[in-house]
Amino acid sequence: MQATMNNMSTARANLIEMFSSIQGEGILVGLRQAFIRFYGCNLSCVYCDSRNTVYSRPPEFCRVEKKPGWGEFSFINNPVDLDAVNGYLRGLLDSSPKAHHSLSITGGEPLRQASALKEWLPYLRSLLPIYLETNGVLHFELSEVVDYLDYVAMDVKLPSTSGAGELWEEHRKFLQLASKRNLFVKSVVDNNTLVDEIRHMCEIISSVDRAIPLVLQPVTSKEGHIDINTATLMELQEAASDLLEEVRVIPQTHVFMSLL
Repeated sequence: MQATMNNMSTARANLIEMFSSIQGEGILVGLRQAFIRFYGCNLSCVYCDSRNTVYSRPPEFCRVEKKPGWGEFSFINNPVDLDAVNGYLRGLLDSSPKAHHSLSITGGEPLRQASALKEWLPYLRSLLPIYLETNGVLHFELSEVVDYLDYVAMDVKLPSTSGAGELWEEHRKFLQLASKRNLFVKSVVDNNTLVDEIRHMCEIISSVDRAIPLVLQPVTSKEGHIDINTATLMELQEAASDLLEEVRVIPQTHVFMSLL
């Protein structure tokens, strides 16, 4: 049954921010999205550009963008309920009904708050298609919400680059579930990335479906510097292309455009 305002969830979640911007990563790069950034992550990757980590505390407030691109915010108390999220999204859709492609559920790791998502997503999906950005580890939590997703942007964490250790089996289980939706895999690479890691990752992906797109994302500093040399990047893409049908190289483009 489609959720309506009459049976909206009373579940609450800790959020970092809500805003409208241009997607800067992955295969939907360049499209306008509404973003809901959830607090907290179960990992602590060395290249993470956020304080939204396993070690951080829930913020007292969620900041809410007043007007897209203007850098002005209001603040609401955490945890946030669906009524507040609905009010924000309705305002965006009323002011620019054709601009937004989808709703990005991002973090941190939003699946850490899967119980709230399970109640929220049936309603939110009636407003915009749902695009989940995830570190690709919490496969049980994914099983709770996968039926409400339209797109999954799944990270695979390479041990040499992320510092998160080996998560191959967790990623394999996650892939098997996420492949029910429009799925692509993103993996952050730098000069420390090993060709053998890329091959192993691609073997796991191809065991599910070799047509799943892979995006190799060079580590990008806040100043826009890409931390990988061209020869290494070409070698990694060639190794991946031996096993997968579509391998793209896309840096974090929102860094270059100074976007949220």
